[in-house]
Amino acid sequence: MLKYFICFVTLFTGNEYIAKTQVTQADTIGNYRLVWADEFNYEGTPDTANWKFETGFVRNHEDQWYQHNNAYCHHGLLIIQAKKEHLPNPIYDSSGNNWKTRRRFINYTSASLNTRRLRNWQYGRFVMRARIDVKAGLWPAFWTMGIDKPWPSNGEIDIMEYYNHKLLANIACGTEKANNAKWYSTTKQLNTFDIGWSKKFHTWRMDWDDKAISLFVDDLLLNRVELKDLVNRDGNTVNPFMQPHYILLNLAIGGDNGGDPSQTKFPCRFEIDYVRVYQKY
Repeated sequence: MLKYFICFVTLFTGNEYIAKTQVTQADTIGNYRLVWADEFNYEGTPDTANWKFETGFVRNHEDQWYQHNNAYCHHGLLIIQAKKEHLPNPIYDSSGNNWKTRRRFINYTSASLNTRRLRNWQYGRFVMRARIDVKAGLWPAFWTMGIDKPWPSNGEIDIMEYYNHKLLANIACGTEKANNAKWYSTTKQLNTFDIGWSKKFHTWRMDWDDKAISLFVDDLLLNRVELKDLVNRDGNTVNPFMQPHYILLNLAIGGDNGGDPSQTKFPCRFEIDYVRVYQKY
């Protein structure tokens, strides 16, 4: 019989107390066992045994320059902080056609972390407890991508994505056209939640097995797609969700979907209490 031992730690952050669950030996939920977690119960730089950092302008024509010093651990939280700054773009090239190099200046900075080539899992229950900022132009996300093949044929799962007053739960696979995904998306307008929802911590969860992927917030099912419907449509009949995936956490700004951040007061924070991965035993 598996046993579990959990202690509760009370932390003070801002103007509220957080009841933080700390795993001390083994943790089980139903027929799942804990196989990995980062509780962020340390100060300073996120654990480099778990996390790598993206650098620069990366995707979706987003406004922020990613850099590692915008992410830090403090009082039991991983804090990803977005700032409004005015800095020279170190890769600026006025003669090129690349959107990343044609920007002369960096106007915002933030951070993006991932477990690529450090930690990956095939199937399981992925859980994050976090508080997101929902101001205009912000685009926080908790998501996974497959370790093999280029996007989107590697598969993408957006366990949590927010922008423009919308909370999204998305799953994407490849199509016959390069860089063009087949999306299975569910959207909930933020005004459907109670007043003050964004001021609180919430729990996002993915349950993923060889039959289906189900995405939840606070135990509310947002999206469920069967794996049989997620085969790439690029002619290779590969299912990108029958391979290991790695985790990403980021706070993007603007870009293709994030909206206009010009009236938003910075700095802004994406605060993560913990990230945990369970698998069936």
